Amino acid sequence: MSSQLHITNGDMFTEKLKSLKLDGDIITWREMLCEGKTETNVGSESFWKTRFEFLNKNYKVSKSWFIDKTLKEYRTLCNHKQEDRIVLWFDYDLFDQINMLAVISWLKTHRPYAEISLVSCDEDENFENLSGLGELADEQLRKLFTNRTLLTQDDIEYADYVWQLYCSDNPIRLENLKDFSSFQFSHLSGAIEAHLLRFPSIRNGLNEVENNVLRLARSTKPKSKVALLNTVLTNQGRYGFGDTQYDRVITKLKPLFTNFNPVKLSKKGMEILEGKTSYYSCIQENDAYLGGALKYNFLYNSETDRILKL
Repeated sequence: MSSQLHITNGDMFTEKLKSLKLDGDIITWREMLCEGKTETNVGSESFWKTRFEFLNKNYKVSKSWFIDKTLKEYRTLCNHKQEDRIVLWFDYDLFDQINMLAVISWLKTHRPYAEISLVSCDEDENFENLSGLGELADEQLRKLFTNRTLLTQDDIEYADYVWQLYCSDNPIRLENLKDFSSFQFSHLSGAIEAHLLRFPSIRNGLNEVENNVLRLARSTKPKSKVALLNTVLTNQGRYGFGDTQYDRVITKLKPLFTNFNPVKLSKKGMEILEGKTSYYSCIQENDAYLGGALKYNFLYNSETDRILKL
């Protein structure tokens, strides 16, 4: 057995990585921990029960699919006990960064003696120029692999600490975590900022993701719901969400549209977008979680860039 193991951010990239023929087996981390309730004890029975309940309720994921796709792959990871070099392949966006934190937290507990390294795209001064790992040519990926970042024990402890904060019931603790620069996670600061913007704004009760959907609907005037979805996917900044996630967002915002063919905001939708009224009471859910925090127990003040507890 090889002494090297790769953990990737998804099935599409796993297939791409196979073509590089690097030494070692590949495990795919099939989760979206940026959405729904999370618990600190990654991989525990309670952790997976919480995750299945969220995915089943919100994405109609069946128990058989969850067992076959997510749990079987996780058990494969558990069975790889001999590798002393573990390579993580995770992108810059919120989706990947939260998954990365969880994986490192698990490795800290279950593979304490392994050498852990991280492959990700270099931070670019112009964020818009960043490419995802899946968009890179094989030669670029080989170069990133050669220059991968070896995580120190301090880095691992820090990632685990940020994961604990993400899973806590108060996002203000994350907000106070200002200095990421002394650790080897160049994309984490931007991802955490994007995460905090997912709490509803004081201005109109919608978060940044929801406001962005309305802004793009107004400015680009898509001809259909599919066109709106594609526009949002290519103009979402650091979130890294997929079409199923955005389809869920658009469905929740449906009352703010008069039509999807072509896409047109209602009068109320326009007023909410312009901050003339709030949609908070209409969209509020009592069991909507972001990490360990109840989404609608907090508000984001864009004028001060601070989170407020209700």
